[in-house]
Amino acid sequence: MKTKVCERSINWMLVVALITMPMLVLAQGTKIPLQKNKYTVEQDVQLGRQAAVEYEKAFQTLPENSDADNYLESLGRQLVAAIPREYQNPAFRFDFDVINARDLNASALPGGPMYVNRGMVEAAANEGELAGVMAHEISHVVLRHGTANATRGQSPKYQLPALGGAILGAIIGGNLGGLISQGTQTGIGIYLLKYSRDYEREADVLGAQIMARAGYDPLDMAGMFQTIQKEGGGSSMVEWLSSHPDPGKRSERIQQEATKLRVNRAAARHNTEEFNRVKESLRRMAPAPTMQQMAEKYTASQQGGTTQYPSDSRIEQSVQQPSSTYRSYTGGNLFAVNVPDNWEQFEAQNAVTFAPRGAYGTYQGQPVFTHGMIVGLVNPQTQNLEEASDRFVGSLLQNNGYLQPQGRYQRTRIDRRVALGLALVGRSPITGQTEVVRVYSAMLQNGLLFYVIQVVPQNQSGRYNRAFSNAIRSIRING
Repeated sequence: MKTKVCERSINWMLVVALITMPMLVLAQGTKIPLQKNKYTVEQDVQLGRQAAVEYEKAFQTLPENSDADNYLESLGRQLVAAIPREYQNPAFRFDFDVINARDLNASALPGGPMYVNRGMVEAAANEGELAGVMAHEISHVVLRHGTANATRGQSPKYQLPALGGAILGAIIGGNLGGLISQGTQTGIGIYLLKYSRDYEREADVLGAQIMARAGYDPLDMAGMFQTIQKEGGGSSMVEWLSSHPDPGKRSERIQQEATKLRVNRAAARHNTEEFNRVKESLRRMAPAPTMQQMAEKYTASQQGGTTQYPSDSRIEQSVQQPSSTYRSYTGGNLFAVNVPDNWEQFEAQNAVTFAPRGAYGTYQGQPVFTHGMIVGLVNPQTQNLEEASDRFVGSLLQNNGYLQPQGRYQRTRIDRRVALGLALVGRSPITGQTEVVRVYSAMLQNGLLFYVIQVVPQNQSGRYNRAFSNAIRSIRING
């Protein structure tokens, strides 16, 4: 996230824009009332900046001051300058970056950070189409749809700091939103998965106004949406559609707004040499990864992959049995659990691993453990316990191909709430022994899945099973 020209006042840019942009708008556009919102614009900016930090960890941007970066920043400034006066606020902090991903996607965070994928730039037929997508995203920012969504669905128990990761999941949307939320989510992302169709209609209308005021033909926006819709027919490469549902009659509505504005289409700017040059330079670059690939890599790094063991740790043949005395571990204000005194703890962002010395180390460059337990939280993107458990167990099986489920879920209780348990068995590539993995899961009131994973070689399961049972009985959950 850059903090350069767009930190300046919108009003200053408006003066420049009025001097340079063609006068295409001859009448007033449709008035769009702002939705109910419990947050201030300054809080929008704060939330957007928090989420932008995580976004840029997950998705690689092109270098600052590269040709594509400078071009997008310049185009973005022109569009920001064209925001109708009644929607302007000097507190907004717009910033524009290109994500090195081949998907057709563009995202705007509360307060102003915006990201446009390489794939979107390359798919645009002309600068007007690219400007259309950006004007649409700018409209979501100035109409404050992200925090309006939060206001609609938010429980009073979730406070401002929890929203950053939630909104990050929202603007990415769809499957990617779920993946990223697993790495960052601590609150209410379940309410923010995508914009409503009403919000999409509003962003289309205001986007058309911004385009016309900036000297572009609003019908180029409709053309870009048609390209996105066409490319999205069965393609996983059009992530934009999952977070921006088609409100219906999109092209007709944009045409109606252009007519209401009495746009002078003959004077409109459709394309520039700079757009063609940047588009060609992007096409000459090495193929970009998908957002799904980047999101999966990031999510793995934010969960088990972030567990850091001491540099001298190694997997040993002989591992201590669990001690008969226990200590209590408290995970923030979320849960407490009793574990054997001789188990060490290793905290990651959303999970903690407990294991005895000699049972943890690295294997093929990844942190692993052979005896012990993980307790953590994940956002399953569903409130149904069995469906959430299926998704979580499925991810475990995908990443640990040697394991196979044994039977079906067994209903049990964790801290007086319904839970599911399932055994997975397979020959460990680390120890060469048959390994038993037990997975327990329970839903929290905030929509997150609380899970416990217990691991032990089958021939050493006796005392470990007693320790595992004691741990499950001791768990207390606040949520």
